[in-house]
Amino acid sequence: MTEGTVFLVGAGPGDPGLITVRGKQLIDSADAVVYDALANSSLLPPGARTTGRPELYFVGKRGGASDNVTQEEINALLVKLAREGKRVVRLKGGDPFVFGRGSEEAQAMNDASVPFEVVPGITAGIAAPAYAGIPVTHRTLATSVTFVTGSEDPTKPSTQTNWTALAKSGGTIVLYMGVKSLASIADTLIEGGMPADIPAAAIQWGTHPKQRTVVATLQTLAAKAVEADITAPVITVIGWSVVLRDELNWFERRPLFGKRIVVTRATQQAPALSEKLAELGAEVIEMPATQIARLDLDPLRAEIGRLSLYDWLIFTSQNAISIFWEQLLGEGKDARALAGIKVAAVGPATAGALLEHGITVDVIPSRFAAEGLLEIMHAREDVAGTKVLYVTAEGARDALQQGLREIGADVTVIEAYRSIVDGEGAEKLVRAIEAGRVDLVTFTSASAVRGYIDAVGEDLALRVPAASIGAQTSAALREAGIEVKMEAKESTLDSLVSAVFSAF
Repeated sequence: MTEGTVFLVGAGPGDPGLITVRGKQLIDSADAVVYDALANSSLLPPGARTTGRPELYFVGKRGGASDNVTQEEINALLVKLAREGKRVVRLKGGDPFVFGRGSEEAQAMNDASVPFEVVPGITAGIAAPAYAGIPVTHRTLATSVTFVTGSEDPTKPSTQTNWTALAKSGGTIVLYMGVKSLASIADTLIEGGMPADIPAAAIQWGTHPKQRTVVATLQTLAAKAVEADITAPVITVIGWSVVLRDELNWFERRPLFGKRIVVTRATQQAPALSEKLAELGAEVIEMPATQIARLDLDPLRAEIGRLSLYDWLIFTSQNAISIFWEQLLGEGKDARALAGIKVAAVGPATAGALLEHGITVDVIPSRFAAEGLLEIMHAREDVAGTKVLYVTAEGARDALQQGLREIGADVTVIEAYRSIVDGEGAEKLVRAIEAGRVDLVTFTSASAVRGYIDAVGEDLALRVPAASIGAQTSAALREAGIEVKMEAKESTLDSLVSAVFSAF
């Protein structure tokens, strides 16, 4: 048997941006990922659930759940996968060695003679307070910090934690878990000499867009947490540095914080919009309404072989550019094949995709639509009588090609791809809409509107207002009966994000 390796990787506290570089590299190169409930699933390689590469094993434990995987079963699974010769990532929330039982798993690997490596992660006891605007140390307020598990009941006959000593330590105390025993912990600390009025905070889902923070005193925090329905996972901070939250609370002040916004772009394109919204604080739900399916590309390859016959090359989408360039390189050509050919793009995003390949466009309209491009082409004197290659999607509106022919151009249209319905994530989104937990759905194409309705059903689709990238998309939304709450001034992602920002 070939020995594999087990990598105990800290996933961080929840924000996927807090994974270490080493951790992300290992996830992307793994043969199998064994992950916890608190490890953000967005860290898993895209498409892994459908392709089975890498293999995914969910072993998350939930308090009181009857179907929880035992620690012994997890250890056995890791050993089995490694002995099959696989690179195994054991993805654990926070840091593997901070209340994560990573040391127990490392011991099990050592006992089984399985090679292992530990990749530290950012622990929630530091990150959650930081995202709530609470430093765990401060030069004048707290010169020490103690991390302690809150799941150990201080009233039981025997405890490993010296709560009386903690009460007199004078530093910050950070409790992991233990929201259910918070009242008894507070009573024990107060009995041990800690001031009852010392500031304290409970942070639920720290670093996630759904983060919630309750601030009180040590004596009143447990009651306020119950009143606010603060449930696990929770990090509790007790100490004078909590008073700095009003000054340092940066995360929850972001303009879209607390807003749940759906992105319906195709899987390959969703991150470009999702990341912009997340930076403003939104909780983004990705439900790709469409995905890009390539058509028969023999016609495109044939025209690439005759590029020297064309005067103009026109693109109206980044997808068309991606497929065109892929086929261009496949035919043994590169950007030099476009020498002498003028290039037109429908908007800055399309022009930017061309620039990535070293091509600067000759024509880009101020109005980012087919009609805007047609207007500027009509005003030029070097279009009539020329040969134009137009690479587009199946079923695209024929306004541009018809207008060019009316000008006098000889237009060859190549349909390189089609948008097909992709309902991945639809079930999760349906539950969110039914529960009233969605504030807005964003659309960047008319085809995405149709895919969204097919995925969630007409009744649910009408419940949530929409943000549209442009007039054509807005028309499709209104035709479907969906409220258009906002429309981008320009057909760009930045303009769409600005419209969302302004509305909220």
